[in-house]
Amino acid sequence: MKKSLLALLILASSLMTMAQAKPDKMDWWKEAKFGLFIHWGVYSVPAGVYNGKDINGIGEWIMNHGKIPKATYQEYAKQFNPVKYNPQAWVKMAKDAGMKYLVITSKHHDGFTLFGSKASKWNIVEATPYGKDLLKPLADECHKQGIRLGFYYSQAQDWNNVGGAASGGHWDKAQDGSMDDYIDKVAVPQVREILSNYGQVDILWWDTPTDMTKERAEKFLPILAEHPNLIVNNRLGGGYNGDTETPEQFVPATGFPGRNWETCMTMNDTWGFKSKDNNWKSPTVIIQTLIDIVSKGGNYLLNVGPTSEGLIPQPSIERLAEVGKWMKVNGEAIYGTSASPFSFLPWGRSTQKGNKLYLHVFDWPKDGKISIPLKNNVLKAYLLANPSKILTVVKSKNNNTITLPAEPSDKIATVVVLELKEAPMVLAAPSAGKSAKASSEKEGTSAKNLFDGLPTNKWEPTADDKDRWVEVDLGENTKIGAFSVVEPWRPWQNKGQKIEIQYKAGGEWKVATTVTTNGSGTTASFAPVAARYFRIKLLEAKEPTLNEWVLLRAE
Repeated sequence: MKKSLLALLILASSLMTMAQAKPDKMDWWKEAKFGLFIHWGVYSVPAGVYNGKDINGIGEWIMNHGKIPKATYQEYAKQFNPVKYNPQAWVKMAKDAGMKYLVITSKHHDGFTLFGSKASKWNIVEATPYGKDLLKPLADECHKQGIRLGFYYSQAQDWNNVGGAASGGHWDKAQDGSMDDYIDKVAVPQVREILSNYGQVDILWWDTPTDMTKERAEKFLPILAEHPNLIVNNRLGGGYNGDTETPEQFVPATGFPGRNWETCMTMNDTWGFKSKDNNWKSPTVIIQTLIDIVSKGGNYLLNVGPTSEGLIPQPSIERLAEVGKWMKVNGEAIYGTSASPFSFLPWGRSTQKGNKLYLHVFDWPKDGKISIPLKNNVLKAYLLANPSKILTVVKSKNNNTITLPAEPSDKIATVVVLELKEAPMVLAAPSAGKSAKASSEKEGTSAKNLFDGLPTNKWEPTADDKDRWVEVDLGENTKIGAFSVVEPWRPWQNKGQKIEIQYKAGGEWKVATTVTTNGSGTTASFAPVAARYFRIKLLEAKEPTLNEWVLLRAE
């Protein structure tokens, strides 16, 4: 009896351990941090030029922006012949750059698929001289080289298959038809194809849910139910939030507390290849953006746009190689880390892993010292690139000051490691949770929402309010040297806001700084001022709205 009872106890303990250890489908993604986005299709043939004219905007939207007739656009497929395509080299390039996953456009808004499809003849196998599936060899290489695989699929917009949606409406009668028929006969079958024919698929990346009702979105749900480990984003439509938020071309000032999120971004100004777009971001900007995103708890999906021959532009290859060099030395400070415990660090960013802090120093201090608002005692401090180089740390009540070498080990970002005995204890942002008042509050919004740490809440003034300000009481005089604001994401709608930060001194309101945002939030520094009361004033705004306002200490 005792042996039976003991066996049952051991079995119960084992089952509990197994339940506790069961991996979440997001675990690998949270560890990965960095992935490759690939936008590739027929749009790489015109490459931004139609009828001899440059078409404004991103390359993959040329059919829409240029209002190219359906029959004319489909002629480009006859020139799409990627004979120089080398999927083995593409995957190796991503892997060498430190990327852990890859997402490719299986079908973009022009409706053209990079795979053979039984649901539409508008595909690489039947419409081009190349005549072969492009996804299969790439999927095989991802599986072979240990890179997680994702497919982008435009579920709503489709400018060539009859009935597909189009942003701004159809411009060619040949596009007209039933969207419900399109969903049933093209989109749903093609999603089933890409999730069934390429081995393990880890990510499904929806986009622009134009005219996507709840009922239409629900037609995809049975397929998703067959793939419980599939990660899907928040762009399906119909009110389905998915697993990840997807800020595009910007880094949210305070991240997305409580949500997994991924910033996707181009290396130049386009996703799909444009022959005349040479406005390339520098390796410094790319690496520091990766660090910034990870420091706020997100992932970075960085894009390349191959040519119609199947070549990734050389500037993209060169920049990824530079990123790879940095990651080879400093990857420990990126992979598997969590968001910085600090609201702001004037010289760089921070990531965290257990009781280790990684300080990413962008701006090397002239006096050779950096300070962090950390209450803990530091057990050990050293350079990640040279762990034998032990650094001196001086502790004060709420700060630790680290003395650095005369020169940085890396001019883009030098990583300093701090080992602590316990989890970091830091000062909260001085504005967090503080009381606030406003010139007015639109019904359903509140000034206090700007200080609750939840960027989904907001404050809006009433329509007749011409002053449009929010005031916060910090409780005591505090030296402030920077701020962050979070806005609804709308950079393409020309809805940036001109804002003024004010502080109260001697009974008068004085201006600390004036900044114009691009409509997706911002963080900015200013000459430090000490005050108890601060205001944010919206000087110019088409639709005045703020989600968060964070004041940051000068030290």
